[in-house]
Amino acid sequence: GHISGAHYNPAVTLAILIRGKISGKDAGIYMTTQILGAFAAAMLYNQIWGISIGGPKPNTDINILKPLAIEMIFTFALALVVLSVATSKKTAGNHYYGIAIGCTVLAGAIAGGGISGGAFNPSVGIGPILADQFFGSCHCNPIQFLWIYIVGPFTGGAAAAIAFRIINQIGRAHV
Repeated sequence: GHISGAHYNPAVTLAILIRGKISGKDAGIYMTTQILGAFAAAMLYNQIWGISIGGPKPNTDINILKPLAIEMIFTFALALVVLSVATSKKTAGNHYYGIAIGCTVLAGAIAGGGISGGAFNPSVGIGPILADQFFGSCHCNPIQFLWIYIVGPFTGGAAAAIAFRIINQIGRAHV
């Protein structure tokens, strides 16, 4: 993390951009690399194993807006935790940021994974879904759900950055 910035999630990178802790140019490079890396990994997996990696798939037995909401809510939580423990002067040098972030992802996967597929990261949705589409190895037409894994996480990440700013403005006003 101290070398690369530990950016693995374009929605979190967007939140950090809105927070003002990364330049637009760097954010664009990170986001492009994250998505291309996920696509390359899914393609490599397919070539090695001869099967689809199987991107996230929402529960289609319920209203499709519910998986979208789950992706937004848990990406919001993830991005807010990252902003709070990894970008704030108040928490600089802490040793718990990894466990806080990991527990947030775990909670999201347990609580919402069965509803949305549990991506909470546009790369996790885009890479495998596009690889499945490229190879035609999944007969479930995953491309129809791609929008959920773009709109949900990016909206959640942007909302987390806005919430972080509001919370910290209120916090400074009361000190």
